[in-house]
Amino acid sequence: MPFAYVQEFDPGDRSTTNYDAIAEKLNAHGDIPEGAIFHTAGFTEEGRFRIFDVWESREQLQRFLQERLMPVVQEVTAGQDLPQPHEETYELHDFIKA
Repeated sequence: MPFAYVQEFDPGDRSTTNYDAIAEKLNAHGDIPEGAIFHTAGFTEEGRFRIFDVWESREQLQRFLQERLMPVVQEVTAGQDLPQPHEETYELHDFIKA
């Protein structure tokens, strides 16, 4: 069953500078990470920046986080004092793909 990954950043900074720089570096090779079903990012009505992904499995998500995402995040945000996002993962009970 697919697996969800959610990150939420508290309201305040409405800039997407870090997100855009990280996305550009991750997408530089033009390949979609193995196991990624979809990725979304945007602001909620309350002003939180939310990232919501769905992956084929927890293991594929963990591999992506460790091997691809976190090294790029550390590179882009080095020296910045940033609050940690709220993160949540869970197995989906149901998933419909159009």
